[in-house]
Amino acid sequence: MHSLAVILEKPEAVALQPLELSPAGASDVLVEIAWSGISSGTEKLLFTGQMPDFPGMGYPLVPGYESIGRVVEAGPAAKSRIGEWVFVPGSNCYSGARGLFGGTASKVMLPSARALAIPESLGADGVLCALAATALHAINAGELPDLIIGHGVLGRLLARLTLALGGKAPTVWEVSNNRRFGAVGYNVISPENDTRTDYASIYDASGDAGLLDELIGRLSKGGEITLAGFYKSRLGFDFAPAFMREARFRVAAEWQPQDIAQTIALIQAGALNLGGLITDTSPASRATEAYPKAFSDPDCLKMVLDWSEAA
Repeated sequence: MHSLAVILEKPEAVALQPLELSPAGASDVLVEIAWSGISSGTEKLLFTGQMPDFPGMGYPLVPGYESIGRVVEAGPAAKSRIGEWVFVPGSNCYSGARGLFGGTASKVMLPSARALAIPESLGADGVLCALAATALHAINAGELPDLIIGHGVLGRLLARLTLALGGKAPTVWEVSNNRRFGAVGYNVISPENDTRTDYASIYDASGDAGLLDELIGRLSKGGEITLAGFYKSRLGFDFAPAFMREARFRVAAEWQPQDIAQTIALIQAGALNLGGLITDTSPASRATEAYPKAFSDPDCLKMVLDWSEAA
């Protein structure tokens, strides 16, 4: 069986090619993908060749960990999953390319346990479940933010989740005029217009490794900085200001299945809205144009590939 997949052949070289899928195991499911989101964080680092080295890294690779679609076939131990609408967090099911993260293809094979059921009613917004769960995972492990750095999709989700969980409206910093729109229930300001130095919980969603000294200067005594972005450069800070504030630092890792379940519950309860975060949709056949745009167009918050033509 073959699947049409997006392949990063090398940095800044995107192609759309058929790849042979691995044979299905007894508990595997085959998902026909409807939409795939393009991550402006980790996938941008893969595209530019700036991704830090870690196990599984290398080219050519199939990117993507934000795909949704329907289970159309399954192994004998997973037949009950056929027909389900699921979120696909990636797969390593290809011959001839690495599956890192492996979700951006017309068909994907993966273990049934990794195909997470989500409401079909979400439509294309369902691709945002992983990012929303990532934001929720960060919040669940610490305190609710009162300052968020960056008003991209992750920053917006952190702000929306803070409100959904009953927290006070956070302040959000955004340096780009293009990104200050779309706030509901919280304020987005330029950092130079903020004079506060008493934030107890700061979440950085910018991925800017050079911000720590500035953020430490905005902390209250005993305050915490949560690193919720993905950083291509080494992080560092001046010790004395951090010492004087008894600053705490926390790294937010990837979401877990329970975070997806909690995210879906918040959406179904009407507490969390994913609307307005996808700004661009492209046919998957034009992936070679969509990827550079997703990473370079300041007006593009989130790019989604539509696989309907490839079904």
